[in-house]
Amino acid sequence: MKIRLIAVCCLFGVGGIMVSAQTGSTMSGPAAGTTATPATAYDAQLSVIEYEMMGAVKAMPADKFSFAPSQAIFVPAQKTEFATVRTFGQEATHVAQANYFFYGTVSGLKPDVDVAALAKLTNKDDIVAALAASFAFAHKAIATLTPSNAFEVVKLQIPGVWTRGTVAAFGVSHAFDHYGQMVEYLRMNGIVPPASAK
Repeated sequence: MKIRLIAVCCLFGVGGIMVSAQTGSTMSGPAAGTTATPATAYDAQLSVIEYEMMGAVKAMPADKFSFAPSQAIFVPAQKTEFATVRTFGQEATHVAQANYFFYGTVSGLKPDVDVAALAKLTNKDDIVAALAASFAFAHKAIATLTPSNAFEVVKLQIPGVWTRGTVAAFGVSHAFDHYGQMVEYLRMNGIVPPASAK
C-alpha cells in the first residue's frame, strides 16, 4: 500500500511539473485556501489554451492552412465523410470569431474588428494575427469580471443557464475542443504540436 501511495504521489508531481513546463508557468500563484478573483481564475485558464493554440497555429506551415482531412488519407475500404469539415485555417478563424462572441457576452465590450470578415481569411500571417487579437480581446473582457457580476445571468443564443462566468469558462472549453482537432491536423502533416514537444 505504501509503495502505491508513493507511486501515485510521484505521478502527480511529475504531471504538475509537465503542465508547468508546457504552459511556461511556475507553480507559484495564490496559496491554496485563499480566494482568487473571478477575473484572475478565468484569465489563467484562458492563458493555457492561448499558449497551446497559438503555438499550434504558428507551427503549421503556411501552405498547409488549407489542409483538411479527406477520404484520400484513409485506406480505400475505410469510408469516411469529410465534406463539411473545416480546414486548419478555418479552425483558427472559427475560434477567433467565437472568442469575440463569447467574451463580448461576458463583458458587453464591442469588438473593434469585422468579426464576420474573419471567416474569409486564408493567409497564415493574417490568421495568426486575427487569432492573437481575439485572445487579447478575451483577456480584456475577462478583466471586467468581479465577484459581484461573475454569476449575473446573461443572454446567450445557446440553451441553458448562462452567467458571465460560465460563458467565460465555456469560451475556454470551446477553444480546447477546436485545439484538439487542430492537433490532429498537425500530426496528419507530420508535425508535433509544440505543447507536446517539450
